Amino acid sequence: MAKVLIIGAGGVGSVVAHKCAQVPEVFSEIALASRTLSKCEAIGAAVKSRTGQDLEVAQVDADRVTELVALINRVKPALVLNLALPYQDLSIMDACLACGVDYLDTANYEPPDEARFSYSWQWPYHERFRQKGLMALLGSGFDPGVTNVFCAYAAKHYFDEIHYIDILDANAGDHGHPFATNFNPEINIREVSAKGRYWENGQWRETEPLAEKWTFDFPIIGPKNAYLMYHEELESLVLNIKGLKRIRFWMTFSDNYLKHLEVLQNTGMTSIEPVIYQGREIIPLQFLKALLPDPASLGPRTRGKTCIGNIIEGIKDGKPRKIYIYNICDHEECYAEVGSQAISYTTGTPAMIGGMLILSGAWKKAGVFNMEQLDPDPFMEKLNIHGLPWQVKELQTT
Repeated sequence: MAKVLIIGAGGVGSVVAHKCAQVPEVFSEIALASRTLSKCEAIGAAVKSRTGQDLEVAQVDADRVTELVALINRVKPALVLNLALPYQDLSIMDACLACGVDYLDTANYEPPDEARFSYSWQWPYHERFRQKGLMALLGSGFDPGVTNVFCAYAAKHYFDEIHYIDILDANAGDHGHPFATNFNPEINIREVSAKGRYWENGQWRETEPLAEKWTFDFPIIGPKNAYLMYHEELESLVLNIKGLKRIRFWMTFSDNYLKHLEVLQNTGMTSIEPVIYQGREIIPLQFLKALLPDPASLGPRTRGKTCIGNIIEGIKDGKPRKIYIYNICDHEECYAEVGSQAISYTTGTPAMIGGMLILSGAWKKAGVFNMEQLDPDPFMEKLNIHGLPWQVKELQTT
């Protein structure tokens, strides 16, 4: 039994608070902190009504290490679960080091003024965490997170060599808005509008944004157009999955979403470069974020399912093998359980499971680690227990 501190009161933070409260034998006490105290209080009330668990709530500016240190020292958690913005990863890691507390996040650090996925800022923390006997678990969401563990599980149980990986993320949910993002609009649009990137034959290859398309027939939800993007799990999997010849990431978008995004890009509304408006400096993308629906509000409106998984191809016992390992998640079922749509649910549930494995000792190691560097079996077992059941399908090799 241990106390945890959750930082971030958005859609994912809410899911993590609910899921931790469902396992009081592990998470005996839960504190939730955010820049906006009222959001924490609302989540606390929702968790209390569903589980009977009380949450301790607090206000904190996660950009300020001194505020974070004061909060951690007051709360005294065994683990900090970072569900704040990716811009705040380093300040929260610094605070955890200062206070001697383990750390977990779901997305790698991004500088506010540059749209770029990279672990290059967080991996150098390894020795500092190792020397203090602390653990930092990076990317414990779904993609990254579960998709990394799918690769490690396949390497352990299905393949002697893995040569090709395609990660496919499909959201067939409908929220009824003309245009909305399923997670933080600022992060989502930065991610989608960036150039595509994949790894093949020992080098990185770049494509224009959303230029490569694959029409894939997803289980249950059917054919969808998936577009090649760069995603952060590729960076670590290239290093940790030996024998890899190619790895790509694909995400589905509706024609309606892409039409709106194109117009917003053409008008400059997705820019992260500051502009002067009425004598004040503003960031167009941040202004757009203020106009768009809050992703946390989409839960009661969203219908349909998500399907996220990996197609993995390689060699087993000298013969070619190809599998598809995936999860199907239902938006309405997620909302009924925790008051959230499936995008937040599929990110928040793995964060809770990662925290559970650290606190139980199953994944306790000193240093900074990505998900695929750890034993996949206990994580895969917990996915089936806590709402994200997975399936493995054998595919015909070409």
